[in-house]
Amino acid sequence: MDESKSAIEKVKEWPAVTKNYVKELQHEMKRVTWPTRKQVEATTAVVILTVFAFAAYFAVVDAILTDTVTRVYEAFTK
Repeated sequence: MDESKSAIEKVKEWPAVTKNYVKELQHEMKRVTWPTRKQVEATTAVVILTVFAFAAYFAVVDAILTDTVTRVYEAFTK
């Protein structure tokens, strides 16, 4: 849109612009290749397993760091 257009002209164009946007959106959605249910289930399983693996990893790292910091703190406070 031109910046020289008045606000009223821009408002008048809004319905046509919106209709064009929706039309283009529908066209693009028809071109999308949707995954099968089997693919969605497989990728979901991978994501869930990865989340649990990272959670376990960070739990171990946290335990190690907590123990290390606690020992260092106790060494300096004696």
